[in-house]
Amino acid sequence: MPALTPTQIIGEVAWIGRVADRDASLKSEALEAAELTYAGIAGEVHGGVTRPSCSRVVGQYPKGTEIRNVRQLSVVSAEELAEIAEACGLAALDPALIGASMVIKGIPDFSHLPPSSRLQFPDGSALVIDMQNRPCHLPAKPINADHPGAGDKFKAAAKGRRGVTAWVERQGNVQVGDAVRLHVPDQRAWQP
Repeated sequence: MPALTPTQIIGEVAWIGRVADRDASLKSEALEAAELTYAGIAGEVHGGVTRPSCSRVVGQYPKGTEIRNVRQLSVVSAEELAEIAEACGLAALDPALIGASMVIKGIPDFSHLPPSSRLQFPDGSALVIDMQNRPCHLPAKPINADHPGAGDKFKAAAKGRRGVTAWVERQGNVQVGDAVRLHVPDQRAWQP
């Protein structure tokens, strides 16, 4: 019996990006297409099969411990990005300024998708959603460079709307305009 249910919810890849050198800038460079490998998007600084643990998992591992990289991509919703922009006083917010890897439009309540959901592309390649991406202060600098003062509002504006972190389960190619189908775990919500 399948443990993941394909839904009738189909979104669209609206934007693809890659952070090539985080020491230089958090800002992503826009791409028309990307190869998805088991290490993530080729040339992406967040790529790799493993990574050093960070503040997100400090409750489980001391900072710097080598762990499986389930944070290969930062995927955000076009609709939630528009809400963040409005809360920051902007007409629009370029996803490159927040270091996004991908923007998906058309999937509702995107930042709250269940962990282990899949985003599957036309060629069969797929991303596994790890968890909601928590907003941090790092995007403030690139946002403020283009929109002085707006970046200072980002962390609060992005709460619950920052998208998800994800990793590549099946390799393939993705391009702007591709359809993406949502698959969700076939289980009830946890009720402790």
